[in-house]
Amino acid sequence: MESLRVSANSTPNSVAGAIASVMREQGEVEIQAVGAGATNQAVKAVAIARGYLAPVGIDLVCVPEFSSVIINDQERTAIRIVCLDIRSL
Repeated sequence: MESLRVSANSTPNSVAGAIASVMREQGEVEIQAVGAGATNQAVKAVAIARGYLAPVGIDLVCVPEFSSVIINDQERTAIRIVCLDIRSL
């Protein structure tokens, strides 16, 4: 599964385009965000991507969870959002 990393400075429309592209090609994508700003941008991107994918018959659903990542030799808590087409469940 491809993983997209989102930062607080990411543009939601650009991330949404990446999400839609990966979903069309692979049918699933993982989004990773560390911090409130990054999580905010990631959630906006998912909402926009749903609009991109609905006309082609992909009903995007997401499962959020916590994960641990190492950044600069420190363990941080990240939000991991796994996106799937509801038809594949």
